[in-house]
Amino acid sequence: MSQFSTVLAHVAALLAQTAAAMPPISLDLLLIAGRAVFLVFSFVIAAVTFARWRRDAQRSTAEIMAQNSLMLQRLAAIEERVASTSFGVAQLATQLEGELRTTAAASDAQPRYQAAIRLAREGKSREELIAGCGLTRQEAELVLRVHASKDGLDSAQAAA
Repeated sequence: MSQFSTVLAHVAALLAQTAAAMPPISLDLLLIAGRAVFLVFSFVIAAVTFARWRRDAQRSTAEIMAQNSLMLQRLAAIEERVASTSFGVAQLATQLEGELRTTAAASDAQPRYQAAIRLAREGKSREELIAGCGLTRQEAELVLRVHASKDGLDSAQAAA
């Protein structure tokens, strides 16, 4: 402890010599020095804050870009699905139109055949069926064979 006391005594003597050798510092000079230290400290804080803000902004921008890219990929997948579904719907519509035409043609033919059957049962001839119902020769013969009465069938065969 005695060495410690000697060191402290030497430091105190040096401080006393330095204080005596230094001119007295005015209050204005101390205030100017304090302002300079405060400004430097403020600039350091601002620089650190700006650097963090910039880093966070870059990270946020990168996240937004990643989300945007993901959304664009999902939209492209949805567009592909819509296109394939649209193609499927168009095929179904074409198929349905074909079936409707077939059904319409069959339903148009139905009244002709019903009228031909009725005329055949009444005993009309093949030529009358062709002229009255718009049947072909083979269709008229078939209707007569299937639906004509025996008397009408005999007279139709005799006419043929």
